[in-house]
Amino acid sequence: MPNRLTKITTRGGDKGETSLGDGTRVAKDDPRIGLLGDVDELNSWIGVVLAHDPGAAVQETLIGVQHDLFDLGGGLCMPGAPLLSEKHVARLDAAAAALNADLAPLKEFILPGGAPLVAWLHAARAVCRRTERAITGLARQSPDAGHALAYLNRLSDFLFIAARAEAKRLGVPETLWRKAHSAASEGATE
Repeated sequence: MPNRLTKITTRGGDKGETSLGDGTRVAKDDPRIGLLGDVDELNSWIGVVLAHDPGAAVQETLIGVQHDLFDLGGGLCMPGAPLLSEKHVARLDAAAAALNADLAPLKEFILPGGAPLVAWLHAARAVCRRTERAITGLARQSPDAGHALAYLNRLSDFLFIAARAEAKRLGVPETLWRKAHSAASEGATE
């Protein structure tokens, strides 16, 4: 790979603008730039999960996800570029189904926690949901964004299933929501 970035500090954004991949200058608070930041943050949280040694199936899928998210970011910085494909969505569907096959049916609401790795998966899921909300507007404007929207929806599902699978693999109980622990159960009225 040739040297693409010979200078990281360019000072080009000092006045609140940045460049898209096609050279277009936009404000740093442009929704597309916000979405790029959300995708980058999501990819960083996936990196945190991978740094905590998930099981082989989760690890393999998330390594692919990191590359997919990098591709998504690249597409987002080039207006009109394709944003993922049905193949990306199908791969996540298959990975989620395989992980979910070994899990007990869900009978209670699950809260983040149980073990650090499980909590990190839930944190990544929450960031994924925010990213999904952010891309919804772009999907209304650009038919190319439809697969990216579906991908992020499936990724949040996969991350939830992965959290359950990792809790099982690690032998830690899932943190279940219990009404008795909620202030709502105390019968308080205003």
